[in-house]
Order: sequence, then C-alpha cells, then structure tokens
Amino acid sequence: MADAKPQSWRDHRRLILACGVMILSPFQYGIDFGLIGGLQAMVGFLRIYGYQTTKTAIGWNLSTERQQLISSLMTLGAFISSGFAGVAANKLGRRMCLGIACVTCCVANIIMMTTEHIAALYVGRLVIGLANGYFMTFSQLYIQESSTPEYRGLFLTGFQFFTSFGTLIGTIVDWATAKRPDKSAYLIPLSLIYVVPAILMIGMFFIPESPRWLILQGQYEEGRKSLAWLRPEGYDVDGEAAEIRAAIDKEREMSTGVGPLDMIKNPTDRRRTVLAVCAVTLQAASGAMFIIAYKAYFFTMAKVSNPFAMTNVLSTIGLLAIISNSLIIVKYGRRRILLMTGLILCGILQLIIAITYDKKPGTTTTGTVLVALSCLYMFSYNGMIATYAWLAGGELPTQRLRSYTFGLAAAVGFAGAWLTTFTAPYFINPASLDWGPRYGYIWFPSCAIAAAWVFFFLPEVKNRTLEEIDEMFEAKLPARKFAKYKCVGVRNMMDLHARKSMEKEREVEILRSEKVQTETSVVDTA
Repeated sequence: MADAKPQSWRDHRRLILACGVMILSPFQYGIDFGLIGGLQAMVGFLRIYGYQTTKTAIGWNLSTERQQLISSLMTLGAFISSGFAGVAANKLGRRMCLGIACVTCCVANIIMMTTEHIAALYVGRLVIGLANGYFMTFSQLYIQESSTPEYRGLFLTGFQFFTSFGTLIGTIVDWATAKRPDKSAYLIPLSLIYVVPAILMIGMFFIPESPRWLILQGQYEEGRKSLAWLRPEGYDVDGEAAEIRAAIDKEREMSTGVGPLDMIKNPTDRRRTVLAVCAVTLQAASGAMFIIAYKAYFFTMAKVSNPFAMTNVLSTIGLLAIISNSLIIVKYGRRRILLMTGLILCGILQLIIAITYDKKPGTTTTGTVLVALSCLYMFSYNGMIATYAWLAGGELPTQRLRSYTFGLAAAVGFAGAWLTTFTAPYFINPASLDWGPRYGYIWFPSCAIAAAWVFFFLPEVKNRTLEEIDEMFEAKLPARKFAKYKCVGVRNMMDLHARKSMEKEREVEILRSEKVQTETSVVDTA
C-alpha cells in the first residue's frame, strides 16, 4: 500500500499542518482547565462567589457545593456531548462538529464574563463543557483517521502536549492576575478563551475533511482526494483508499448495522468497545483530575508557600514529561508497558503524599515535599498515562462504529473526571472532611487495579494501520499475541473470506445435487 521510498517529516508537511490545526482543540480544553482551577483561589473571584473565613490561609473560601459545581459541570457537559458524538457524526463531518464547538465555546464564555450570579456561572460552565467534549472527541477522531501509522502516536503525543501547554498558559495567566483585588483578576484569564476558537475556525477552512469519514459516508472520490492532499507526493493513495473501503465493506458484510446498539451486539465489536472505554478511563483511575483541577486550591489549603507559582512549576514539569515522551513514543511507544509503569508510579506517589501529610500536616517541610512529589506525579502521569490512554482508546474501535465507540469512551472518561472533580471538595475542603493531601489514600488502590487491567486485557497495536487492527480483532487474538501477530492484509482476508463463502456454496450445491439424485433413484426403484 505504502511506497517503499522512506518518507521524512517534510514530505508529510500537509498532514502535519492538518493535525496541527486539530491540536488547537486540546489547547483550548487545557486553557479552560488551567484557568478554572486558579480562579477558586483568587480573592477577586472569591469576593463575588465565596465567603470570608479565618480557617484558610487567604481569609476567603468557596463553599463545598459551589466548588463542586464550578469544577465538575464542565466535565459533565463534556460527558453529555461526547456521549452523543456518534449521532452527530452520522450527519456532520469532523470539521463541522468542531465549528459548532467553537461557536458554543464563545457563547459560554460570554455568559461567564457578563454575570455575577452563581446560577448563570453554572450554566456557562455546563455549556463550555458541551463545547470541550466536541473539541476533545472530534479532533482526536480526525487525527486517528488521517494519520499514517508511524505518525499517529506522535500526533497524539502532540495532542496531550497542547492540552498540558494550554493548562500551563492558564495557570501562568492566573498567577499574573491573582493579586488583583477586583473582578479583573478572573475576567482577564477568561478573555483568553476567545482566542483559540477564532484561530481554529479559520484554520479548518484550509484543510480537508477526514478521508475515512468521507469514504464511510459513501463519498469515495472525495475521500480519495482528501487522502491525496494529506499524503506525500508519489504515495500510493489509490491503494490506501481501496484498503480503507475494503475494510469498511468487510465490516458491513459481517455486521448488522451502524448504531449505538451495534457496539455491543457483535462479540468482536463488544470487545473493542469495552477496551476503548476502559483505556480512556485509565486517566480518571489514576486520580490525576484531583491534582489538575484543584492544584492551586490544594496547595493553598495545604499552606504551600506561593501556591500559584507552584502550580506553574507543576504544569511545566508535566509539559517536560510530554516532550520527553515524544522521543519514546516514536522509538519505542509500547502502550502496555508505559501505561502499567505510569499507573504504578502514580499510585505509589499518591500514597507517599498522603502518608507525608498525615504525619506532619501544615509544616513548611511538608509543603516542600508535597510540591516535589506532585511534580514527580505529574511527570509520571503526563509522560506515561495521559497520552497513551487516549491513544489506545482511539486506536481500538471498529471503523464503522468509530464515532460511536470513541464518543462513548470519551464520555465515560469525562464521567470519571466529573466524579473526581465533584467529590474531591468533600475530601479536601476545610469546610468538609478536610483531608487535604490525605485524599491520595483513595487513589493508590485505584492505580493498582488499573495497572492489573492493562496487563491482562489491553492489546499492543503500535505501528499498526487501522485496517491491520481490524484484522487482528477479527482473528480473535488474546491481548498478549497482538504485538507479534503478522497481518496478511485486509484485501487478502477478504479474498480468503470470499473463497470460503464460495466453497460453502459449492458444498451446499453438491449436497443438493446428491439429494436430488437420491430422490430420483428412489422414484426409479419404486
């Protein structure tokens, strides 16, 4: 299918451009996450939505209920929109859905910036969550469907990089405005949210629609043209387009249809759905949302000196982890090993954080240790879990059901994130249980269970085309055999399937002929 001549990144410059535009989507998501966590520790924000108290280091606090809803309604909105992504994908392309997300994001931000009523703020958080669900789902679908196998992992590493980079930018802006005593402390950070949707809307005019989506919709010629734009000069575009269509046709022949229930009707589709959902949910199982969503508040209430500056350090460490990982994912990139290692490290670090704070809470030394361990945690999470969880979840769905399956996986992942962000204030807020960093006790066993699941169930599909992944699942391989399996090709599989069908038809015809002869002999004898 691909040409024998080696291709450099320069040859793939149009593919890099297209995926680069799509990577702006997680940047937007990261900015929102970085900003909202810091707002909850700003006096300018708390004067409007919080209350004064002597129990916190800054003299202000946010009620547990408000903290829960401000942080968790975004992920709830993302859960809702991701869950219905498959329905939207049936009628609209990846670019159109992202365009809707851009408009929705701006509307949500207008609501948040022009109100001082808590109910309106809740509405804004929910609506921006609807936009973020589309940003995260459809941008990844585009990257997965448009990339070549050797670059797919790198692009999705870039996807996670820009998520973390957006978070870093959000925390830096929060740090710069945190000391302002009035509304400008949080209005300036919120104004950033308009920038990315505007650039994304313009950028999408210059790139084609996903070729696999077009071919799946029956627009073969348009899909082939899209693929030709995304591939280097001299690439065997016709061969790849034919293979994509062959794989889709084969799936349609062996399946009942394309709809939400089809994800679980067929045993193979059901397995792929469960694997994709569980893979994406590994992010939530690591407990990272607790630190990402509340790091500024978490450090403030733990009496860490200069908490906003420490959140910048934490975000920078996470970013460096992804840069280091970009070298690993191309050269090595074994999903199973890195995910297991990352989960084990994150679980151990959460446990140490909990024990350290449990023994000596509120001291300067403990605060320094918490920051150091949290940095190691973010390095482990961003370097080995965040990228690979989304990558594995995106590679595994059935092609004809990709929008439904990945949408469901993203929705369940966001549901896990919502559960964490919604319940965390009960544990860490001084007005509730006041566990603070002791919350890490809960996440150690969660990480251990998640690592065990990866070991027993997650297959390795590094450097495989989506069509090869289809073939391996159709062969019903156990997870441990995926890495060494030699694919024969989708078209060869189809030929084999056709030959088997013809042989069965001949056998039926022979049996029918023998039956007729037998009946004729009986009549003659009579």
